[in-house]
Amino acid sequence: MKPTLFSTMTAATIGTILTAVSCNTATVNTAPGTNTPSELRVSAPFANQTTQFAFDLAKQVTAQEGQAKNVFISPLSLHIALGMIMNGANGQTAQEIQQTLHLDTQTLTEANATYNNLMTNLPKADPKVTLTLANSVWYRNTFSVESSFQDLLKQTFMAEVSAQDFTSPATVNTINNWASQQTNGKIPKVIDQIQPDNIMFLLNALYFKGDWQTRFDAAKTIDAPFKLLSDATTNVRMMRLNSKLNRAFRATYTAFELPYGAARTDGPAYVMTVLLPAESTTADAVINNMNSTDWAQLQKDMTLGMFDIGLPKFTLNYEINLNKALTTMGMPTAFTDRADFTKINSQGGLTLSFVKQNTFVAVDEQGTEAAAVTTGGVSTTSVQLPTLCNRPFAFVIHEKSTGTVLFVGKIADPTKTSS
Repeated sequence: MKPTLFSTMTAATIGTILTAVSCNTATVNTAPGTNTPSELRVSAPFANQTTQFAFDLAKQVTAQEGQAKNVFISPLSLHIALGMIMNGANGQTAQEIQQTLHLDTQTLTEANATYNNLMTNLPKADPKVTLTLANSVWYRNTFSVESSFQDLLKQTFMAEVSAQDFTSPATVNTINNWASQQTNGKIPKVIDQIQPDNIMFLLNALYFKGDWQTRFDAAKTIDAPFKLLSDATTNVRMMRLNSKLNRAFRATYTAFELPYGAARTDGPAYVMTVLLPAESTTADAVINNMNSTDWAQLQKDMTLGMFDIGLPKFTLNYEINLNKALTTMGMPTAFTDRADFTKINSQGGLTLSFVKQNTFVAVDEQGTEAAAVTTGGVSTTSVQLPTLCNRPFAFVIHEKSTGTVLFVGKIADPTKTSS
């Protein structure tokens, strides 16, 4: 199995699930069941760097959420959404986003070419697996967006770009309906309201549905205890499978792959890689110790053999604000008044007010259905309010060059002319 590109990571209630919803990182892949090169091309640097981004993100999110909480994020959806935002940034803001995405060794043109290739060809990687990617940009109809930025979003990211009346409650429904339609109804709402300072929302939607190559027999699914972090147990519906699987063994975890979709001569396009931590460690520790190099080595060490496994059925709806994680990962300026998004509007005065992700995943005997919508909100920077001396104040009359203080006063009531 070749190294994977983007990994959708789950620290779920099965100890840990690390879901690799991904394509092979070879520069040229082959079409399913053939040795004919397809159009899906991703350079090795882009693949390695964005895999590292995925693990960096997983570490930040699991730390933010704590060990006892389920997590389900889509690094791919976030990467594409931030890619759109990066194209609207300048200066330090753009540099920080590019470094956070681990694309600092590539030019923006090179990165955009890969984004465009992924948008076009990743959904074609396996005809028996449904994968859709969609982007949209919604902006306040009284706000001017540079035509060059709009054109780039449409051409490179295939984004729908639409001016809307942000004062109308119907616009919230319009944006939410788009997210719902793109995720087969799994993400029905991404925004609750539009604030007066919101001028733009950039959305990426990702939908995945794949059946296992070897399905679990529902008749063998049983009630079984599941040990929680607190050492308490809960009952789960445990699916069972004894089949030939790729697997690898480490001191701190056991890994195995569950392939989706069509069998092909060069191996499956999509798999779920499960990482089950050893009894002596935790799911969080496994994630925290993983990086792109370790992940690539794990793919090489996978060997095919009979493997008897149990995997709980689970369904999860998840939402997280990623401002803190992305700030820690290296792009703090974008969220401040010092942000430079002059490629969106040359006058500036814009900030990235939030980046959030809504996700859904369901795993059962037949396969996996998963969806994600990443939303980035761009707002005007805080308007400087007038500083009104509308309460008692003090004042000093002094000479600047010598520092000589001539007078010190306090006004408690300006209406009184004498005291």
